[in-house]
Amino acid sequence: MIEDIKKDASERMKKSVAALGTSLAKIRAGRAHTSLLDHLHVSYYGSDVPLSQVANVGVEDSRTLVVTPWEKDMVSVIEKAIMTSDLGVNPMSAGLTIRIPIPALTEERRRDLVKVAKSEAENARVAVRNIRRDANSTLKELLKEKEISEDEQRGAEDDVQKLTDATIKEIDQVLADKEVDLMEV
Repeated sequence: MIEDIKKDASERMKKSVAALGTSLAKIRAGRAHTSLLDHLHVSYYGSDVPLSQVANVGVEDSRTLVVTPWEKDMVSVIEKAIMTSDLGVNPMSAGLTIRIPIPALTEERRRDLVKVAKSEAENARVAVRNIRRDANSTLKELLKEKEISEDEQRGAEDDVQKLTDATIKEIDQVLADKEVDLMEV
């Protein structure tokens, strides 16, 4: 029973680290990458759909993304969605193709992106601490119901704390790697 609680906490903490990696991947470091547009949704016949479902997204060179809509009518809709997004880019359309030049990042913008990365990492740390709290409260309930002893509860809480510390250390390492990547010119 205690092993199940620890295993569940471990899996949930790993998912928090994976989610951090996904959210940090969206923070661009000045290079064109198709994942920059993954979070964009466009209006398609009255419903919001991901951009990848209405167009091909590709990389032309290290500083340019190319979006090719499958329908001619979608060019202006996609262009508007890109302009109103939080990417800070200006798309240019030429017929059926939309080119998105990715500007070189200024020092100030790099620092802003590092702040965003730090806030994402803090969110991941909070999630890990919440998982620890959940596991500890489950252990306390088991103790209250006399299903485990106080010694077993303390030992399990120590194990959960060690797991939490290791996961937070991993989050800090992921953040440090991203900071180096962002500050690289």
